[in-house]
Amino acid sequence: MKYKIIGNMTGNSMDAIDLVLTEFDGDKMSDICSYTRLYNDDMRNKTESLRQQVFNKTAREIVDLSDFKSFHDEYIRQIADCINEMCYINKIGKKEVDAIGFHGKTLDHNPPSKSKLDGTKPYTLQIGSGKMLADLTEINTIYDFRSDFIMNGFDGAPLAPLHNAHIAYSEGDGCYYNGGNTSNFAIIKNGKALSGADAGPFNEYIDAYIRKHTTLAFDEGAKIGMSGKLNKKLLQKLFDIGRKYYETKLPKSGDPAYYYKNEVFDYVEQSGINFADAVHTFEYFAAYIATQALTLVPETIDIPSRFVLFGGGWKNPLVRRSFKDFLVGEGYVLDEHKKIFEMLQTRLKRKVQVINSTFGEYMEARLFADLARYKLEGKAWIIPEIKQIGKQIICGVVANPDSSRNLYDDMICRAAKGWSDIVIKQ
Repeated sequence: MKYKIIGNMTGNSMDAIDLVLTEFDGDKMSDICSYTRLYNDDMRNKTESLRQQVFNKTAREIVDLSDFKSFHDEYIRQIADCINEMCYINKIGKKEVDAIGFHGKTLDHNPPSKSKLDGTKPYTLQIGSGKMLADLTEINTIYDFRSDFIMNGFDGAPLAPLHNAHIAYSEGDGCYYNGGNTSNFAIIKNGKALSGADAGPFNEYIDAYIRKHTTLAFDEGAKIGMSGKLNKKLLQKLFDIGRKYYETKLPKSGDPAYYYKNEVFDYVEQSGINFADAVHTFEYFAAYIATQALTLVPETIDIPSRFVLFGGGWKNPLVRRSFKDFLVGEGYVLDEHKKIFEMLQTRLKRKVQVINSTFGEYMEARLFADLARYKLEGKAWIIPEIKQIGKQIICGVVANPDSSRNLYDDMICRAAKGWSDIVIKQ
């Protein structure tokens, strides 16, 4: 059956609202049109402020925050406005669109892979009312996908491996690697996802540091990073400060809170590290952690030597070059990692090939269109950590437009902190 679905992804990202309208014919996909609107500084600042306020708070505490509802409503209206404008510009009738696959804004994430180490209860926090978005766009909206995974004992991130497998139908097997705010990868063989996990900070340090010290949103073309040099002490500090997460076994998922951004930036300032050197090292570290994560893949799984890249972070030439260098045994490596990096190069066996995905520009947005399609079809979204134990989860919630509705009780996802206590009490 054919579907036309709009995918939206904002997630942890603070750069833009991305949309793509994709036609699905089974697992075959073709993008019809896309749309991007950059966040302004005001929205970035509000998002960062709210992220700090909601950290480790329950859903009830979050809803009671004085500026939560105003932020939420502004966020949803912006997304709805983008969807409506994309449809208008491209002459897409609302009745032609079967659904919107909506991710929501991630503000906190404490998945089982982390909560088990901390002795805490797992939760995730995405905000965004699917009901409100459906009403403002007049299109059925499917949302809150991650909650179903968290509530069933899984990390809920990354969700990309199965979508990467769908892309592989036309692009072939390989290690599909996303370079977004956080990087994540999926190993695809014979059209099946064998392994997938978040790696660590990719654009997170780079973009935040650039915005902190300049009026720029990111280091376009690595102009700043290329003018600096690697600070080896900072590289060691970056790994040490997030060591607990970076060395956690797969599968695992990440969150900006794990990277201790403010502590890192304070260290840079106190150490008197040159601005360009800091940017260069953050960009080098993005590639470094993307490589280090591959060393955690169990030896029972072959790591392909063909790497398919997608996500805006790979447009940074310093990051991309450093990543390829690590794969072939070049570049500076911390002493503690020399052996595992050498073992990774042995596992790759053949000549490394690094290419861009032809589906790469809006992969994260299309992922949620794909997830919405599975919900419409009543199919389980099976990712490697779930497949290994034979469990099936149909994820997402459906909201239909309702002009008479005046209550939006779904501003916070179902698996926000405190969900387990509510379930137990019931």
